[in-house]
Amino acid sequence: MKSLYKKAQLICAALVIGGISLSASAEVKTVTISQAFQSMLYLPLYVAIDKGFFKDQGLSVIKETAGSPTAALSSVLSGSSQFSLHGPEWTAIAASKGANVGVISNAVNGAAVWIATAPDIKFTSIKDIKGQKVVSGLMPTTSTSLFLKLLKENGMNDKTDIDLIQVPLGTEPAALLSGQAKIAVLYEPGLDQVAIKGMKVVLGFPKTYGPYAFSSITAMKNVDPVAAQKMVNGMEIAIRYMNKDPKGTIEVAKKQFPTLDPQVVEN
Repeated sequence: MKSLYKKAQLICAALVIGGISLSASAEVKTVTISQAFQSMLYLPLYVAIDKGFFKDQGLSVIKETAGSPTAALSSVLSGSSQFSLHGPEWTAIAASKGANVGVISNAVNGAAVWIATAPDIKFTSIKDIKGQKVVSGLMPTTSTSLFLKLLKENGMNDKTDIDLIQVPLGTEPAALLSGQAKIAVLYEPGLDQVAIKGMKVVLGFPKTYGPYAFSSITAMKNVDPVAAQKMVNGMEIAIRYMNKDPKGTIEVAKKQFPTLDPQVVEN
Protein backbone atom coordinates (compact mmCIF):
# COMPACT_ATOMS: atom_id res chain seq x y z
CA MET A 1 0.00 0.00 0.00
CA LYS A 2 2.98 2.30 0.54
CA SER A 3 3.58 2.57 -3.20
CA LEU A 4 -0.06 3.49 -3.78
CA TYR A 5 0.15 6.34 -1.29
CA LYS A 6 3.40 7.51 -2.86
CA LYS A 7 1.80 7.43 -6.29
CA ALA A 8 -1.16 9.46 -5.09
CA GLN A 9 1.12 12.03 -3.47
CA LEU A 10 3.15 12.37 -6.66
CA ILE A 11 0.01 12.88 -8.73
CA CYS A 12 -1.10 15.57 -6.31
CA ALA A 13 2.29 17.26 -6.26
CA ALA A 14 2.35 17.34 -10.05
CA LEU A 15 -0.42 19.92 -10.17
CA VAL A 16 1.02 23.34 -9.40
CA ILE A 17 -1.35 25.35 -7.23
CA GLY A 18 -0.89 28.49 -9.24
CA GLY A 19 -3.16 31.09 -10.68
CA ILE A 20 -4.63 32.14 -7.34
CA SER A 21 -3.66 35.71 -8.06
CA LEU A 22 -5.29 35.57 -11.50
CA SER A 23 -8.71 37.14 -11.88
CA ALA A 24 -11.55 34.66 -12.14
CA SER A 25 -13.05 34.08 -15.56
CA ALA A 26 -16.24 36.03 -16.24
CA GLU A 27 -17.93 32.73 -17.08
CA VAL A 28 -19.29 30.93 -14.00
CA LYS A 29 -18.78 27.18 -14.31
CA THR A 30 -21.07 24.80 -12.43
CA VAL A 31 -19.56 21.53 -11.21
CA THR A 32 -20.55 18.70 -8.89
CA ILE A 33 -18.29 17.21 -6.24
CA SER A 34 -19.21 13.86 -4.68
CA GLN A 35 -17.86 13.40 -1.15
CA ALA A 36 -17.55 9.97 0.42
CA PHE A 37 -19.19 11.13 3.65
CA GLN A 38 -20.13 14.32 5.47
CA SER A 39 -16.91 14.50 7.47
CA MET A 40 -14.95 16.95 9.60
CA LEU A 41 -11.96 15.80 7.55
CA TYR A 42 -13.48 17.56 4.54
CA LEU A 43 -13.91 20.90 6.31
CA PRO A 44 -11.82 22.90 3.79
CA LEU A 45 -14.42 22.07 1.13
CA TYR A 46 -17.25 23.30 3.35
CA VAL A 47 -15.34 26.47 4.20
CA ALA A 48 -14.66 27.16 0.51
CA ILE A 49 -18.37 26.79 -0.29
CA ASP A 50 -19.66 28.69 2.75
CA LYS A 51 -17.25 31.62 2.44
CA GLY A 52 -17.74 31.96 -1.30
CA PHE A 53 -14.15 31.17 -2.23
CA PHE A 54 -15.26 29.02 -5.18
CA LYS A 55 -17.68 31.71 -6.34
CA ASP A 56 -14.86 34.24 -6.21
CA GLN A 57 -13.04 32.00 -8.68
CA GLY A 58 -16.06 31.79 -10.97
CA LEU A 59 -17.08 28.30 -9.85
CA SER A 60 -20.50 27.17 -8.63
CA VAL A 61 -20.05 23.95 -6.64
CA ILE A 62 -22.83 21.43 -5.99
CA LYS A 63 -21.92 19.07 -3.13
CA GLU A 64 -23.34 15.53 -3.03
CA THR A 65 -22.71 12.74 -0.51
CA ALA A 66 -22.12 9.28 -1.95
CA GLY A 67 -21.91 7.21 1.24
CA SER A 68 -18.54 5.60 0.56
CA PRO A 69 -15.21 6.39 -1.13
CA THR A 70 -15.83 3.90 -3.93
CA ALA A 71 -19.28 5.35 -4.65
CA ALA A 72 -17.86 8.88 -4.73
CA LEU A 73 -15.09 7.86 -7.13
CA SER A 74 -17.57 5.93 -9.27
CA SER A 75 -19.55 9.11 -9.78
CA VAL A 76 -16.48 10.67 -11.42
CA LEU A 77 -15.80 7.58 -13.52
CA SER A 78 -19.41 7.55 -14.73
CA GLY A 79 -19.43 11.27 -15.47
CA SER A 80 -22.21 12.14 -13.01
CA SER A 81 -19.80 14.41 -11.13
CA GLN A 82 -16.62 16.21 -12.11
CA PHE A 83 -14.83 15.77 -8.78
CA SER A 84 -14.82 13.41 -5.81
CA LEU A 85 -13.47 13.76 -2.27
CA HIS A 86 -12.02 10.81 -0.34
CA GLY A 87 -8.71 9.16 0.49
CA PRO A 88 -6.17 9.31 -2.37
CA GLU A 89 -5.49 5.59 -2.11
CA TRP A 90 -8.78 4.89 -3.89
CA THR A 91 -7.68 7.05 -6.81
CA ALA A 92 -4.30 5.32 -6.95
CA ILE A 93 -5.96 1.89 -6.96
CA ALA A 94 -8.31 2.91 -9.77
CA ALA A 95 -5.43 4.41 -11.77
CA SER A 96 -3.40 1.22 -11.32
CA LYS A 97 -6.29 -0.66 -12.95
CA GLY A 98 -6.33 1.68 -15.94
CA ALA A 99 -8.80 4.38 -14.90
CA ASN A 100 -7.95 7.80 -16.34
CA VAL A 101 -8.09 9.58 -12.96
CA GLY A 102 -5.73 11.62 -10.82
CA VAL A 103 -5.59 13.64 -7.61
CA ILE A 104 -5.68 17.41 -8.18
CA SER A 105 -5.82 18.84 -4.64
CA ASN A 106 -5.47 17.90 -1.00
CA ALA A 107 -8.16 18.56 1.59
CA VAL A 108 -6.19 17.33 4.61
CA ASN A 109 -2.40 17.40 4.45
CA GLY A 110 -1.61 15.32 7.53
CA ALA A 111 -2.35 11.86 8.90
CA ALA A 112 -5.49 12.85 10.83
CA VAL A 113 -5.63 9.77 13.06
CA TRP A 114 -5.08 9.42 16.81
CA ILE A 115 -4.96 6.75 19.50
CA ALA A 116 -6.97 7.24 22.69
CA THR A 117 -7.12 5.01 25.75
CA ALA A 118 -9.09 4.54 28.93
CA PRO A 119 -7.65 6.54 31.87
CA ASP A 120 -6.19 3.46 33.57
CA ILE A 121 -4.09 2.36 30.58
CA LYS A 122 -0.36 2.98 30.91
CA PHE A 123 1.04 4.24 27.60
CA THR A 124 4.61 5.35 27.02
CA SER A 125 5.04 3.75 23.59
CA ILE A 126 3.04 1.71 21.11
CA LYS A 127 4.53 -1.47 22.58
CA ASP A 128 2.53 -0.87 25.76
CA ILE A 129 -0.64 -1.99 23.97
CA LYS A 130 0.63 -5.56 23.63
CA GLY A 131 -1.99 -8.01 24.84
CA GLN A 132 -4.77 -5.38 24.79
CA LYS A 133 -8.03 -5.15 22.88
CA VAL A 134 -7.90 -2.34 20.33
CA VAL A 135 -10.91 -1.03 18.43
CA SER A 136 -10.43 0.47 14.97
CA GLY A 137 -12.40 1.19 11.81
CA LEU A 138 -13.41 -1.61 9.49
CA MET A 139 -10.93 -2.03 6.65
CA PRO A 140 -10.31 -0.65 4.14
CA THR A 141 -9.80 2.67 5.90
CA THR A 142 -6.75 4.87 6.40
CA SER A 143 -6.94 4.92 10.20
CA THR A 144 -6.56 1.16 10.48
CA SER A 145 -4.00 1.02 7.66
CA LEU A 146 -1.81 3.57 9.46
CA PHE A 147 -2.24 1.73 12.74
CA LEU A 148 -1.13 -1.55 11.15
CA LYS A 149 1.82 0.28 9.60
CA LEU A 150 2.82 1.64 13.02
CA LEU A 151 2.63 -1.85 14.54
CA LYS A 152 4.81 -3.29 11.79
CA GLU A 153 7.39 -0.51 12.16
CA ASN A 154 7.65 -1.43 15.83
CA GLY A 155 8.02 -5.16 15.25
CA MET A 156 4.46 -5.99 16.27
CA ASN A 157 1.77 -8.13 14.66
CA ASP A 158 -1.93 -7.29 14.77
CA LYS A 159 -2.88 -10.96 14.86
CA THR A 160 -0.57 -12.13 17.64
CA ASP A 161 0.35 -9.10 19.75
CA ILE A 162 -3.08 -7.46 20.14
CA ASP A 163 -6.76 -8.29 19.86
CA LEU A 164 -7.86 -6.00 17.02
CA ILE A 165 -11.60 -5.38 16.87
CA GLN A 166 -12.71 -3.75 13.62
CA VAL A 167 -16.02 -1.89 13.78
CA PRO A 168 -18.03 0.20 11.28
CA LEU A 169 -16.59 3.68 10.77
CA GLY A 170 -18.02 6.18 13.22
CA THR A 171 -18.75 3.61 15.94
CA GLU A 172 -15.20 3.50 17.34
CA PRO A 173 -15.95 6.10 20.07
CA ALA A 174 -18.95 4.14 21.34
CA ALA A 175 -16.91 0.94 21.46
CA LEU A 176 -14.24 2.65 23.57
CA LEU A 177 -16.68 4.41 25.89
CA SER A 178 -18.72 1.24 26.43
CA GLY A 179 -15.65 -0.73 27.48
CA GLN A 180 -15.59 -3.06 24.48
CA ALA A 181 -11.91 -2.13 24.31
CA LYS A 182 -9.68 0.19 26.32
CA ILE A 183 -7.78 1.47 23.29
CA ALA A 184 -9.16 3.00 20.10
CA VAL A 185 -7.82 4.31 16.81
CA LEU A 186 -9.86 7.37 15.90
CA TYR A 187 -10.60 10.08 13.40
CA GLU A 188 -12.10 13.44 14.34
CA PRO A 189 -14.64 14.23 15.67
CA GLY A 190 -14.55 10.84 17.40
CA LEU A 191 -11.34 11.78 19.18
CA ASP A 192 -12.86 14.83 20.85
CA GLN A 193 -16.04 12.93 21.62
CA VAL A 194 -14.09 10.49 23.78
CA ALA A 195 -11.69 13.12 25.15
CA ILE A 196 -14.50 15.16 26.72
CA LYS A 197 -15.64 11.91 28.38
CA GLY A 198 -12.29 11.47 30.11
CA MET A 199 -10.39 9.27 27.66
CA LYS A 200 -6.67 9.99 27.16
CA VAL A 201 -5.16 10.99 23.83
CA VAL A 202 -1.84 9.14 23.82
CA LEU A 203 -0.56 9.23 20.24
CA GLY A 204 -1.05 11.49 17.23
CA PHE A 205 -0.25 10.24 13.75
CA PRO A 206 0.17 13.81 12.38
CA LYS A 207 3.27 14.20 14.54
CA THR A 208 4.49 10.68 13.74
CA TYR A 209 4.19 10.89 9.95
CA GLY A 210 4.28 14.61 9.16
CA PRO A 211 2.93 15.94 5.82
CA TYR A 212 0.64 13.33 4.32
CA ALA A 213 -1.96 13.25 1.52
CA PHE A 214 -4.85 12.11 3.71
CA SER A 215 -8.00 13.22 1.91
CA SER A 216 -7.90 14.59 -1.61
CA ILE A 217 -9.97 15.73 -4.56
CA THR A 218 -9.98 13.47 -7.61
CA ALA A 219 -10.93 14.18 -11.23
CA MET A 220 -10.64 12.55 -14.62
CA LYS A 221 -7.39 13.52 -16.31
CA ASN A 222 -9.41 15.04 -19.17
CA VAL A 223 -11.44 17.23 -16.80
CA ASP A 224 -11.96 20.84 -17.87
CA PRO A 225 -8.59 22.33 -16.81
CA VAL A 226 -10.10 25.74 -16.07
CA ALA A 227 -12.69 24.24 -13.71
CA ALA A 228 -10.01 22.07 -12.10
CA GLN A 229 -7.75 25.06 -11.46
CA LYS A 230 -10.66 27.00 -9.98
CA MET A 231 -11.41 24.07 -7.67
CA VAL A 232 -7.77 23.91 -6.55
CA ASN A 233 -7.62 27.67 -6.04
CA GLY A 234 -10.76 27.65 -3.89
CA MET A 235 -9.43 24.83 -1.71
CA GLU A 236 -6.08 26.53 -1.26
CA ILE A 237 -7.72 29.82 -0.25
CA ALA A 238 -9.98 27.93 2.20
CA ILE A 239 -7.02 26.23 3.88
CA ARG A 240 -5.24 29.58 4.23
CA TYR A 241 -8.42 31.10 5.68
CA MET A 242 -8.73 28.28 8.23
CA ASN A 243 -5.20 28.97 9.46
CA LYS A 244 -5.90 32.70 9.80
CA ASP A 245 -9.44 32.62 11.20
CA PRO A 246 -10.13 29.65 13.52
CA LYS A 247 -13.29 31.30 14.88
CA GLY A 248 -14.77 31.71 11.43
CA THR A 249 -13.86 28.12 10.63
CA ILE A 250 -15.59 26.87 13.79
CA GLU A 251 -18.76 28.72 12.80
CA VAL A 252 -18.77 26.94 9.44
CA ALA A 253 -18.21 23.58 11.18
CA LYS A 254 -21.13 24.19 13.54
CA LYS A 255 -23.42 24.84 10.58
CA GLN A 256 -22.22 21.70 8.80
CA PHE A 257 -22.48 19.50 11.93
CA PRO A 258 -25.47 20.89 13.89
CA THR A 259 -25.99 17.70 15.93
CA LEU A 260 -22.42 17.55 17.23
CA ASP A 261 -21.69 18.77 20.76
CA PRO A 262 -20.45 22.37 20.28
CA GLN A 263 -17.55 21.59 22.62
CA VAL A 264 -16.44 18.84 20.25
CA VAL A 265 -16.56 21.21 17.28
CA GLU A 266 -14.66 23.93 19.13
CA ASN A 267 -11.91 21.52 20.14
